[in-house]
Amino acid sequence: MEIVWYGHSCFRITERGKASVVCDPFDSEVVGYSSLHLKAEIVTVSHDSPGHNYTKCVKGNPYLITAPGEYEVGGVFITGLNTIRKVKKNGDADSNTALAADNTLYLIDYNGISIAHLGDMSQVPSQAEVESLGPVNIALVPVGDGNSLNASKAAEVISLLEPNIVIPMHYATADSKVKIDPIAKFLKEMGLTEIETQESYKISRIADLLEDTQVVILDYAMKS
Repeated sequence: MEIVWYGHSCFRITERGKASVVCDPFDSEVVGYSSLHLKAEIVTVSHDSPGHNYTKCVKGNPYLITAPGEYEVGGVFITGLNTIRKVKKNGDADSNTALAADNTLYLIDYNGISIAHLGDMSQVPSQAEVESLGPVNIALVPVGDGNSLNASKAAEVISLLEPNIVIPMHYATADSKVKIDPIAKFLKEMGLTEIETQESYKISRIADLLEDTQVVILDYAMKS
């Protein structure tokens, strides 16, 4: 299995003989980065905003998943679970002015390897909610604040999920337009120094995963 990051919260996940999945495709005019030109059998959308729902950039007549539920497409099992995110009103960080909005977390299962794309999750889930997810091997976690988790909350979510692999997303880069924090804040929160980026993350078997949580930083594809 291979996971490629295209910037913001967009990933493409592929496995030989299985349907490919694109998560949260974005409108580059809003988010930045290069325009997306992707192909997949499945597209998941965590919530209805141009940074996460630009599905027309994905070719191949994909099966579109936009809501909680259980799905099986092309040998891939996907479970969508609703979470509540806080949307800052007029950019105001005061929680009293924040509006509640739906976000769908997706658990994507490839041959027993569980990948959790958290979308724009902004609140730390309860222990009961975490237990309902079951084991999470790879967590795609927003870390840049804005309308999603900030660095400290992201670290707290990771400690609850206890995934084998953490791949940060939704943070500021040289090509992003959205006002969010850079990766450095998250790395500091996790007690890590700068980590060398890699083009993609590949895993063949669940047995190849180490027990302790590792942070993997992906370089985004299609740089402008």
